Amino acid sequence: MLNEAAAYAQDWLRPAWAPGSDLPVTALMSTRSGGVSQGPYASMNVGVAVHDEPAAVAENRARIEQALGARAVFLQQVHGADVVLLQPQHVQAGAPTLIADASVSVTPGLGVVIQVADCLPVLFAAPGGVAGAHAGWRGLSAGVLENTVAALCAAAHCRPNQVQAWLGACIGPQAFEVGPDVLAAFGASDDPIDREFFKYQPNAAGQPRWRADLAGLARQRLQALGLGFVSGVQACTFSEASRFFSFRREPRCGRMVAAISLRA
Repeated sequence: MLNEAAAYAQDWLRPAWAPGSDLPVTALMSTRSGGVSQGPYASMNVGVAVHDEPAAVAENRARIEQALGARAVFLQQVHGADVVLLQPQHVQAGAPTLIADASVSVTPGLGVVIQVADCLPVLFAAPGGVAGAHAGWRGLSAGVLENTVAALCAAAHCRPNQVQAWLGACIGPQAFEVGPDVLAAFGASDDPIDREFFKYQPNAAGQPRWRADLAGLARQRLQALGLGFVSGVQACTFSEASRFFSFRREPRCGRMVAAISLRA
C-alpha cells in the first residue's frame, strides 16, 4: 500500500524540517499529478465545490489519506482567521464540515488538511502536535498564522520556539497583482517594513497596482512569533501551469492540499 502511494505521489512536495529534527510527523503538499480527475481538474483535484466528478474527488482524497497515513479532516475555508482543534468525531460518517481556515491535531492518525490554488498553505510541526493554515491575503492580514501558533502551543503544551513551520507553494510576487485595499489590510501605507513586500507596478491603464510577496509577508509574521525554524519551497502556482492549479490563471480548476499528521 505504501508503495502504491509512493507511485502516484512522486511529484508531490515534502516539507524540510530543521536539520537533526526527529519529529514523528508525515507531511506533504500535492500537485496536479497523481490523481484520476479529467479536463481542467486533471488530475489530482481534491476540491468538492469546483464541479468535478464526485467519484474522482473521493478517489483523490483517498490517495491523500493513503500517502499521509491518516484520516484527513477537510475544512470549509472562508478566508478567515479561525482555528479548530480536530477530534476523532470529525472523521465519523455524517460529521459536519468544520468552517475554519486553520486546524490543529494532537491525535496521531488524525490529519490536518489545507486546500489551496494560489493562497499560501503553512504547515506546523511541534512536539506533540501539528497544524495547518490557509493564508491568503485576507486570512494572513487577519492573523490566521498568529492564531494557529497560539492554538497549537495551547493544545500541544509547547512554546513557539519549539514550533517549526513550512511554507508551501503559492502565487509568487511576480504574478500576484493587488490594489490599495490589500496594502491597507497590512497597514503598508505607513509601515516601511511591510512596504518592502509590495513592489509598485501600475497597470496598463495607469492605475496604482503592486506585486505582493505573500510568502515574504508570512515569513515576517512567523519570525516575529519566535518560531524555532521556518522553511519553504520556491515555487509559483500561477507560473508553473503544468505542475500546479491556479485560480488566478484558470478560475475553473482543481484544488491542491498541504497536509500533516502525527504518526502513531
